[in-house]
Amino acid sequence: MSLILGLYAAGAWAFHDLFVRQMTQKLAIVPMLFTVLLLGTVLLAPVAALGTGWAAMTLPAYGIAVGAGAAFAVASLCLYLAFSIGPVKLVAPIIGAYPVLSVGWAAVNGTAISGLQWGAVLGIVGGVALVATLSDASGGSDRKIRAIVFSILTGACFAATFATSQAAVRLGADLPVIFVARVTATVLIGVMLIVGRRPWTMSARIWGTLAVLGFLDASALALVTTAGSLPNPEFAAVASSLFGMLTVILARIFLNEPMTRPQWIAVVVVFGGIGLLGS
Repeated sequence: MSLILGLYAAGAWAFHDLFVRQMTQKLAIVPMLFTVLLLGTVLLAPVAALGTGWAAMTLPAYGIAVGAGAAFAVASLCLYLAFSIGPVKLVAPIIGAYPVLSVGWAAVNGTAISGLQWGAVLGIVGGVALVATLSDASGGSDRKIRAIVFSILTGACFAATFATSQAAVRLGADLPVIFVARVTATVLIGVMLIVGRRPWTMSARIWGTLAVLGFLDASALALVTTAGSLPNPEFAAVASSLFGMLTVILARIFLNEPMTRPQWIAVVVVFGGIGLLGS
């Protein structure tokens, strides 16, 4: 079940990121992100209000859920910035490599890591390096470096989001944790919008698209978080990371982003390693 939840999240995030790549080319990033988070929160609110589990929430669960929301806010902002700068074939594989961080964290905490898993980690790291090397430097090498940095930060913050949100679920209940984290992320980006004195002006014509983005994003994160109460919750996080491969394929189909054979090989190496980590 954890694997199934993760695979759904991967599909939802793949379409979400495809739209993000398109829309960040013509919309201001912070107002767009705030709108997506706000609409996703509004859609989630009645489900959370009517759901059970609030009585099971503990103070530590609330605290960790707020931390998960903060990590998700940073991850989302970096993701939007990365896709606004770099092509999908560069950004998506780097972000999708975040299970490497999960393995590293598990090793630090004393979990035994098999030789196969360490081999998968090396394959992912090598594949990501190959993706970065083979990607063209459209717009200049400075833009490429910034895209890589934002992609790495996105992956790190996604790993932190999943780890903390699933930990909060084990101390409380899934729906309250999901809602608290979502509200936290929305408030933080809203504060950024106010402090930066950025105008919040979105054309009425794109609100429908932004609502779809909010639904895809909220439902994907909710399902990965829900896996925290299931056996092997890490399977959901690893499976969801396959969104990067799906995003590359969708970008090739719908955005006509060119891909050479070496670039496809690099992408396959990355996600082949991710698949091994979840096996």
